[in-house]
Amino acid sequence: MHLSRLILSALVAVLLDVRSAGAGTEAAAAAPVGVTIEDFGYLDTSGEPVDQTAAHEKRLNAFMVALRRDVEADKRYQLTPAGQADAKFKVVGGVQKTSTLVQWARVAVIDVGANKVLFEKLYTFRGDNDEAWNRAEAFVSREVIEALARPAPIALAVFAFELEDTTAAPMAGLSESDTAHLAEVTNGVRDRLAQSGRYRLVDVSGASGEAVTRHALRDCGGCEADIAGKLGADQSLIGVVRRVSRTEYTIGFQVRDTKTGQVLARGDSGLRMGADYSWDRGAVRLVGDKLIEGQ
Repeated sequence: MHLSRLILSALVAVLLDVRSAGAGTEAAAAAPVGVTIEDFGYLDTSGEPVDQTAAHEKRLNAFMVALRRDVEADKRYQLTPAGQADAKFKVVGGVQKTSTLVQWARVAVIDVGANKVLFEKLYTFRGDNDEAWNRAEAFVSREVIEALARPAPIALAVFAFELEDTTAAPMAGLSESDTAHLAEVTNGVRDRLAQSGRYRLVDVSGASGEAVTRHALRDCGGCEADIAGKLGADQSLIGVVRRVSRTEYTIGFQVRDTKTGQVLARGDSGLRMGADYSWDRGAVRLVGDKLIEGQ
């Protein structure tokens, strides 16, 4: 989509600028936080025969004036001109007109100090008149202000859950059924964490090392924190399904800080009854109760 490329270019430019400029000096706790709102781009792919460039420029300018006014009206924030190093946040975006009555707007809020995308959302609004643009701006400004007040999501590396078979006659290696159910557990936990909004999941497909290959991160003495740190994560999560019998199992997880290796959170389900197809439900509930709701 043209709009995605437009906003992606803006995000890349801003993040590169952040790396070169550095995090800047933090304002005092009582001082308003600096926010830079970049001018949004505009793209008309509607194919309408009438050139509406002047009208679109006028409405986009009014949109930007109103957005900056609404953000600055919140005394927690002050507008900072583009290019200054004391901005804690940057807001970038763009609007694309796809047909006579439909327009799309993508907006992103970047935490400059953490060098992370804090919030990104695609909006759609109908109409191309002053009233439609005003409604869109009012809605976008509310969500931008909410995003500015929201803590930056934690970059979390969620490694694949592992199976520890403690039955009297453990199987040699994983069965196809075990592999499939463990994948369901991992995917379910990742989805639950991502939906919470508290975490930004880090891709772990590039993780390497003997413990990763052997699916034995649970026994590597905390090596998962270092592996996750090299992938750009703030925290690591490992989980294990312990099979006591064919109808009894426990589930546990552990979260570490990748810089210090310190254990930040852990949870254990205790003995539960149930077949292997219920592993994912137990794991999702445990992580939800102990990690997301419990902190």
